[in-house]
Amino acid sequence: MILNKNLIALDKFINQALYNPKKGFYMKKNPFGDKGDFLTSPNISILFSEMIAIWTVAFWHNLKCPKKINLIELGSGNGQMLYDMIESFKSFPEFYHSCKFFILEKSPYLKKIQKKKLKKFNVKWLKNLDEINNGHNIFIANEFFDALPFKQFFKINNKWKERFVVVDKNNNKSFTKINCNIKKIEKDLGFKISKNQKVIEYSPVALKYLKNISKKIILKNGCLLIIDYGYLDDSMRDTMMAIKKHKYTNILTKFGSSDISYKLNFKILKKIIKSLKLKCQSITSQRNFLISLGIQQRAEILSKNLPFLKKADIYYRLKRLIDKDKMGNLFKVMLITNKNINFKIGFEVD
Repeated sequence: MILNKNLIALDKFINQALYNPKKGFYMKKNPFGDKGDFLTSPNISILFSEMIAIWTVAFWHNLKCPKKINLIELGSGNGQMLYDMIESFKSFPEFYHSCKFFILEKSPYLKKIQKKKLKKFNVKWLKNLDEINNGHNIFIANEFFDALPFKQFFKINNKWKERFVVVDKNNNKSFTKINCNIKKIEKDLGFKISKNQKVIEYSPVALKYLKNISKKIILKNGCLLIIDYGYLDDSMRDTMMAIKKHKYTNILTKFGSSDISYKLNFKILKKIIKSLKLKCQSITSQRNFLISLGIQQRAEILSKNLPFLKKADIYYRLKRLIDKDKMGNLFKVMLITNKNINFKIGFEVD
């Protein structure tokens, strides 16, 4: 929603900051890694991707090992996770030969990096999810949803107001809030998101993806595994942040040169899932998910007979993934399926 050229809805502003073809943050650079702006779990340790691969094979077994299955990674970053997963799948030849691999990636810049990284594998890049057939589909979304443009609403004096960005004639930017009809949002969502809330963060783009994915996994036995920055409180809060070179920065002054994201409220996400007639199998922390899948035992196997420094590096990286004060609790894992499926692997510990 753009009311005039000087007043831009927050999600439209974020979309331009991240995905403008010429100036967008994700469209012109590789932000991943120590030399970039932030680190993701697959770039910290191969152990993470190996655990996701093991979990994927276990889910396929739960479906009675169908001869054809699609694995779709939503937003593949620099391609590291899918690369390591496919390497792991080679140890499970029956699954490896049954599976087709796909990536949905919006950034042409990142797509080039992914294609170079994954050139030895048979991977197909999608323009949209409609290209996927209605067979068995496993969707993996690691730090995908927090990178989508989102809206913010605030309840002030018993009235809901939406956050906008004001751009003046000198291109200076500031925030403002404008009265809105929250019932229109609730009609689209299918439930009363405003109930007992003072702040609402919600992504219309994420909702569109979830609606599309829900159609795919209701028809056939499939799933969506979400691993993302988030929290489980009943109340939503303002979690918008911008990151540049591993540090928080100003959202308005670093247009196009910083990542803008927010933390997912997984309780609200669960309500959206329910409104789409899907089943949330469980929600747990990244720590519990990875420990349940055996990441510590895998670290022991990998580090056996290695010199001290290499062994120390493996455990340092493991610590970053599972420690409660690092990514272990900051990240949550959620499994979404149709109502016919019961599957708790990775979610036993809580």
